[in-house]
Amino acid sequence: MFVKVCGLSTPESVRAAVEAGADAVGFVLTPSPREVTPARARELLADVPGRVAAVGVFRHETATAAVGLARRAGLEWVQLHGDRIRGDVQAVHDAGLKVIRAVTMDAAAEAFASWGEDLLLIDAAVPGSGEAWDYSSVRAKGLAGRDWLLAGGLDPANVGEAAAKAGAWGVDVSSGVESTRGVKDLAKIRAFVKSAKSAKSA
Repeated sequence: MFVKVCGLSTPESVRAAVEAGADAVGFVLTPSPREVTPARARELLADVPGRVAAVGVFRHETATAAVGLARRAGLEWVQLHGDRIRGDVQAVHDAGLKVIRAVTMDAAAEAFASWGEDLLLIDAAVPGSGEAWDYSSVRAKGLAGRDWLLAGGLDPANVGEAAAKAGAWGVDVSSGVESTRGVKDLAKIRAFVKSAKSAKSA
């Protein structure tokens, strides 16, 4: 099971995720309680080994702006939320970076098709709510054989069951490993990665 821990903002939280075995870590470079500056993200990269993907997360920024910020941060992955077009994925790839394209469960059917992204992320209809949802409903989206991440409302207690219900290839967590909004709980990070890694991939 591929595991991404997102919204990291301190060296301690980055180290906890990496040491627990996370495959990717995310740094929020868009307005959010978890936002860090590109300079801060670059500092945090000191604790991220090359085997772990380091991802810059963006919402309303254009693809070109996201690429610029990711480069300033020293990141090789860009995660795009919000309303997007296929050209956004191409623009990031043309810049030599990899793409995670995020969609919500209530998006139009076309959004679930492959746009050439490296990974697709499927979030709850209301992203950021931290609430669990009907994970089994993802199976109707026809994603068998594709690499994609399940997100939204996941925590150490439910990640295994949620991933199994959805048939997920990987999982992504942020609020589910926090003590308060925007503040990561190191024990929860470790517990989440352990629980996710013990779950079966689709």
